[in-house]
Amino acid sequence: MINLRQLRYFVGIAEVGNITKAAEQLNVAQPALGLQIRQLEQNLQTELLLRHSRGVVLTQAGELLLERARRILKEVEDARRDVKALAGNDQEMLTMGLTPSIMLQLGPDLLIDAKNGMPSVSLSLVEELSHGLIAAMERGELNAAFAYGIDQPRPGIERTALFEEELVLIRPIADEPLPETVTLAEALNHDLVQAGERDMVQQLLKAAAEKFSLPLRIVYEAQSVPAMRALVVRGVAASIMPYGTAIEELRTGKLAMQRISDQPPKRTLYLIRPGNAPAFRQQEAVDRFFASVTEHLLESLGSLARRVGS
Repeated sequence: MINLRQLRYFVGIAEVGNITKAAEQLNVAQPALGLQIRQLEQNLQTELLLRHSRGVVLTQAGELLLERARRILKEVEDARRDVKALAGNDQEMLTMGLTPSIMLQLGPDLLIDAKNGMPSVSLSLVEELSHGLIAAMERGELNAAFAYGIDQPRPGIERTALFEEELVLIRPIADEPLPETVTLAEALNHDLVQAGERDMVQQLLKAAAEKFSLPLRIVYEAQSVPAMRALVVRGVAASIMPYGTAIEELRTGKLAMQRISDQPPKRTLYLIRPGNAPAFRQQEAVDRFFASVTEHLLESLGSLARRVGS
């Protein structure tokens, strides 16, 4: 029999196009993930994925199942929520996604603000890079997310642009005081540690380097934000990243920050929600909470952020 776990695993693999990466994102062992997909293919008596050296691609049957699986998983989540509401459970669940930099800036304060401002709504936070949050929303796992880089419309997702944020150069502490700013060319001339190729920041850097015919020296790639910061603290690399990603180390003097003066890479923060999702019973309180999150982030980022339309 086909089960929901198999459908979730299949959608996860289909969205990243790689079983190893999907296993990491789904927090499941790769052999177990592969076994579930093989069982799913056996149950359906057809091949869903074509394996190749760089990952997997969907067969025609796989494309059809992906569309239906997303719909099924969303219906199951909607049914769970509606049945709980009908049963008289006054506590609504808001599952909200945040990027690591936002979590570091606001994390625990969000839970306190939610409890005070939305007493009948239970907040569950999910931390992931932006592309992971988008995939989770497409799987029906999130009610909302604050994510970057959704600059083009995506089917089934509503988006609201909030503000534009500068990225900064994060460096090891130097013996002598550092200038407050560097040029883009100077920033890219460092040995850099960045997240993987699917991360929006690395894509921005590659586009900037190509546009201005500048070298780009990414010597380390790490999907782990703590690992990136640790490499910079050890002095083996610098990194171009959001201020919030290194906020604690900057506050405690373990790392140094320089703004990029001439062509600073920028990214836009969006509030994203599933299209046509049913409203919360306490929708006004939820909307006020989203607005509060935005204001807290703007306050934290200061001159590094500019509200969209201002």
